[in-house]
Amino acid sequence: MKVKDRGWNIMKNETKVIFDQLFENYPKLGNCQESITQAFQLLQQSYAGGGKLLVCGNGGSAADAEHIVGELMKGFLLKRELPEADQERVRKAFPEECHYLGANLQRALPAISLVSQSALATAFINDVAPDMVFAQQVYGYGRPGDVLIGISTSGNSKNVANAVKIAKSFAIHTIGLTGEKGGLLKNLCDATITVPSGETFKIQEYHLPVYHALCAMIEREFFGK
Repeated sequence: MKVKDRGWNIMKNETKVIFDQLFENYPKLGNCQESITQAFQLLQQSYAGGGKLLVCGNGGSAADAEHIVGELMKGFLLKRELPEADQERVRKAFPEECHYLGANLQRALPAISLVSQSALATAFINDVAPDMVFAQQVYGYGRPGDVLIGISTSGNSKNVANAVKIAKSFAIHTIGLTGEKGGLLKNLCDATITVPSGETFKIQEYHLPVYHALCAMIEREFFGK
């Protein structure tokens, strides 16, 4: 179950430990090893190139989208102290407050939840097209080299699939997080993680450890010692 066993020598050793622990704790996810690795690669390459992550989903998957952003935009398992250069910028701008300001900032992996924009979303749903609400934001926020994660337990959520289509049209990489059948997302996304269940609540229960592992792995890559 080791990454190196398949020739994927792309992770730091500490990152591989997190990867391996996922399958030790959830052996039924073994068939997702390759797709999770592909998702990790897409995220790693995007962040290394200055990109960002966009995330969308509906219902429980909307909550998962918010959860992912929360783990990436601040410290998750590691402390993310500001680099000295950034601390110096704060000192120069606000010398009397620099200790507080610097101590309460953390390095971030830029991520945006597309489910959070309630005024925009309700206006677009009402005035334009409900199934294009995430696609509009992908078009507005996305840049080539960014990554979109579309979460759908069935893989068939139209608004998520349309967001993926627009992402692919503009050189934004795509990751699907679905159930075992994969649905529309299976053949649309650059990497689709199809967890081994067909029941909505069980799919969501598998999604959590998968995206927690990905968040921890990416954090370790960029902020680990």
